[in-house]
Amino acid sequence: MKLELRQWKSDYVQELTEIINNKKIQDNLRDGIPYPYTKTDAEFFINNILNADKNTTFAFAIFANNRLCGSISIIRQDNIHYRTGELGYYIGELFWGKGIGTWAVNQICRYVFENTDIIRIFAEPFSYNTPSCKVLEKNGFVCEGILRQNAVKNGKIVDMKMYSLIKETKERN
Repeated sequence: MKLELRQWKSDYVQELTEIINNKKIQDNLRDGIPYPYTKTDAEFFINNILNADKNTTFAFAIFANNRLCGSISIIRQDNIHYRTGELGYYIGELFWGKGIGTWAVNQICRYVFENTDIIRIFAEPFSYNTPSCKVLEKNGFVCEGILRQNAVKNGKIVDMKMYSLIKETKERN
């Protein structure tokens, strides 16, 4: 399978709409992404990415065999955390279980560590999202702890996990 991270383009609106307009995906993402997800929502997202500060937002479309299959980004934090980035990603349901998320996380972390001054990347998946936790662990992320009753998702109070990857650790692997 040919995997690539590509810069976002407005041409990806239809495919993005189809991928993210899925309750199973939305159940593992933070709120704020509309459901149902429309072409207008996809256009808005892509436009925001294209106009984002390239020193703070590192966002890519994930492709498998020339087909859009997901999204991944690292967002630089601010203030005293300016050398820390938050990782977020999702893979379309048709592409689950194929190692694409693991590959994409590896690629974006390598890219950010090699091309920026960021020294720490973190992710906060819901504790029930075992596949996402495994993706992080396969990439050397360490679970620093459980953020108990840290969020409300779909009307339920849920725990989250705090994972991090430190640049010097990644360089050794």
